[in-house]
Amino acid sequence: MMSEAIKKCLSIFTALLISSCSVQLEEYQQSKTPFNIKSYFNGNVIAWGIVQDYSNEVKRRFCVEIDGSWQDNNGVLAETFYFDDGEVSYRNWQLTLMADGSYQGMAEDVVGIAIGKHKGFAFQFQYQLLLTLDNETYQVNMDDWMYQIDQHKVMNTTSMSKFGVEVAKITLFFDKELPHKRCNSN
Repeated sequence: MMSEAIKKCLSIFTALLISSCSVQLEEYQQSKTPFNIKSYFNGNVIAWGIVQDYSNEVKRRFCVEIDGSWQDNNGVLAETFYFDDGEVSYRNWQLTLMADGSYQGMAEDVVGIAIGKHKGFAFQFQYQLLLTLDNETYQVNMDDWMYQIDQHKVMNTTSMSKFGVEVAKITLFFDKELPHKRCNSN
C-alpha cells in the first residue's frame, strides 16, 4: 500500500509531466489576420467569465468592464470586475509594447513584470498574481491565453498554478461589439 506522501509525489510528477507537453505560441504563427492587442483593447470592452477549481467545479461567475486607452506604445487597461457574490474589484494594467513586438505589463496585484507575446490570432500573457482568499494572500502563476475569434470577439483561458500544479482555471469571453452594455445592467 502506497503512503500518502508517495501518492502526492506521483500526482505532482504527473501534473508536471502533463504541463510540459503544452501547446507553444509559435503554432499559431500562420494566421491571415494577426491579433492586434493595442487595437482590440482600445476603448470599451465587456467580458463574462467563470472560475473553476482543480476539480472543474465552477466556483465563481463574473462580468468585467474594461476601458482601454493607448498613447503611442503605452496603454492602460482599467478593469472593473463584478462577481456573482457581490464583490467588486479593480485592476489597472500599465502595458508597454516593446521593440521586439512583445508586451510588458504591471498592475497593483501583479508581482514584477508580466510578459505578453503574440503569434497569429493568439496572445499569451504570463505573470505572478497576488490572490487574496479568506484573508490570506497567495502568490500564484498565471498563464493567460487569448484567441481572437473575429474583430469583436476574443476567448480567453487562464491556468492558475502554485508549485507547478494547476489550482484553478478561468475562462472569459470578450465582446467589443457591445461597448454600450455594462455589467451592472445585465
